[in-house]
Amino acid sequence: MNKNIPLSMGWFCPTLGDTSAFGDPGQDIPRSLEHFERVAIAAETAGFDYMLLPVSSICWDAWVVASYLASRTTRLKMLAALKPGYIHPVTQAKMIATFDQMSQGRIYLNLIAGVSDKDAYAEGQRTAKEDRYDQLLEEVELMKRLWTEQDVEHNGKYFQVHGPKIMPATVQQPHPPFFLGGGSEQAAEISAKHSSVHLFWGDYPERIAGQIVEMRARAAKYGREDEIRFAMRLQIICRENEADAWAAAEALIAGAENSALAAAVQLAAKSNSVASQRAAELSKTVGRKMTPHLWTGITEVRPGAGIAVVGNPQQVAAQLMEFVEAGCTGFCLSGYPHHEEAKRFGRLVMPLLCP
Repeated sequence: MNKNIPLSMGWFCPTLGDTSAFGDPGQDIPRSLEHFERVAIAAETAGFDYMLLPVSSICWDAWVVASYLASRTTRLKMLAALKPGYIHPVTQAKMIATFDQMSQGRIYLNLIAGVSDKDAYAEGQRTAKEDRYDQLLEEVELMKRLWTEQDVEHNGKYFQVHGPKIMPATVQQPHPPFFLGGGSEQAAEISAKHSSVHLFWGDYPERIAGQIVEMRARAAKYGREDEIRFAMRLQIICRENEADAWAAAEALIAGAENSALAAAVQLAAKSNSVASQRAAELSKTVGRKMTPHLWTGITEVRPGAGIAVVGNPQQVAAQLMEFVEAGCTGFCLSGYPHHEEAKRFGRLVMPLLCP
């Protein structure tokens, strides 16, 4: 990797709910603006660059929460979801440009098309996953033109526009950066063509290194092999000594095997999500340990990116640095409960990674 590229650090806002123990409802932290703000301020104080706003059927709306949190912080950027078919590209391009102006360049865009077919159908999306990726590609390419060209004419498969006016101009030039995380061929191709950052879910560092080589080869087709960056989506369980970290990890998932979230994990593993299928495969690791400090326990009790780095500050930093050596220049992290783990990470690990 290029040692001159500073690490870009992101943290997660738990708009789907927070907890300190998945198996104990008494430890749940209710969704609220107060808690989201608490997490955002903890992340900003800890030195994180941006905040990921999730999008699923059980989350609060990412754009509304992002707007609120941007007003409550001073530096933290918001990584908000862009899902195909929900907002017309002209309206969305104006909305994003306005957010970019009002926040003075504090918006990133998270490209998402691989939601489950069940959720997509429930929300009125009648197209298959492959078609949603096709629509996402058209939306991204159209919005990039709307931000950088005048009098755009477009007659596509999904949208037609005839010289719309996009005001204001974006602060970030030529437009806010795109992030994309996904394991499918279509996701990889869109990311290679358009992403500033490709997000990988947790896996073995050597596997990530190989995938980075493959992604750079894809990006080379578009002249972007030196432009695209890579980051890891991981959970963090850090304590001042290793024994306490492992005790916290086990306590986090104790008794959660039959929870509603754990049931959602089983459904996700059977879906057509490549990333979810890989997470289910990794969860079969003996003792849940992929390496001495990469742990799969969370993947068994909640869907999504659940591979965790567990250990004391030096161990956590060393494990993260293995991904840096593999070619990553950033991390998008989570930890339970999110305000407390952000503070710990900022105090104990951030100085080791970003001195």
